[in-house]
Amino acid sequence: MTALSVLDLVMIGEGKTYADAIEETRQLARHVEQHGYRRYWIAEHHDMPGIGSAATSLVINEVANATRQIRVGAGGIMLPNHAPLVVAEQFGTLDTLHPGRIDLGLGRAPGTSGPTVRALRGAAPERDFETDIAELRDYLADNGKRQVRGVPGQHEVPVWILGSSLFGADLAARLGLPYAFASHFAPRYLLQAIAHYRANFQPSAQLAKPYVMVGVNIFAAANDAEADYLASSHRQWMLDLHVGRFGLLPKPQEGYVQGLPAHERAVLEQVMACTIAGGPQRVREGLQALIGQTGADELMIDCRIHDPLARQRSHALVAQAIADL
Repeated sequence: MTALSVLDLVMIGEGKTYADAIEETRQLARHVEQHGYRRYWIAEHHDMPGIGSAATSLVINEVANATRQIRVGAGGIMLPNHAPLVVAEQFGTLDTLHPGRIDLGLGRAPGTSGPTVRALRGAAPERDFETDIAELRDYLADNGKRQVRGVPGQHEVPVWILGSSLFGADLAARLGLPYAFASHFAPRYLLQAIAHYRANFQPSAQLAKPYVMVGVNIFAAANDAEADYLASSHRQWMLDLHVGRFGLLPKPQEGYVQGLPAHERAVLEQVMACTIAGGPQRVREGLQALIGQTGADELMIDCRIHDPLARQRSHALVAQAIADL
């Protein structure tokens, strides 16, 4: 059976505080753990009022403290924003605190806009992503290849490559690492990238054969109409992002998509093409089609619903739908 996991940006909803968002994340992590989800990942973003996951490793620790066995990690850490040594120390520490439960997904996008990139990186020249990954892995392995050591020493934290293009697919294949494709917001090259990854995969000490995770937006409810209503919060936020409006996660809105101008609807359909929203039957059919099309080993679900209880119910319904396939 295809594994299920959660991607969480710790969205701050309209009328709520950051503390509310953190507590909703804790509650959701406990909930999906009870429903058999494999992992719970936090994504690094900066300078976005509606996203509360900027201090990614701290939020990961909160989620791991709130749960007992689900894997917890980064989906991902935007490595060009950080010195590899710092990331190794943070995730080595997390692995010490939560042995065998920590994942480290790595991306090369900044996770923010131009001025914020300068605030994060200063005037430092652009770093080479593959070189930084090698350095980071050396620190985690404590293999003596570097002049300094990553304290607290040797840790077997699984490293993943995240991407939305052939670059990440090729790198993950050459390094023999699992590959997570960000089709939940950039689906254009999904099939081409995972085909390239599988065709060119080289086994490594971490992974013997290709392993593909596919990002997907899923909104499940008692019926199709309710699911579309709940999904309108996520859709509003994504469209606002693409037209330069940054804000909190909006409350749901009846008939949102139908009321959009044609050009805005086209933008939304493009960026959220990998989306399943509906009652149990539509969700089952959508899952079956996506898994059949991609052969995904695992699905990483992004589900930004304003009501935390409705969000929990959505994930429970998805777990039931995947079990019924």
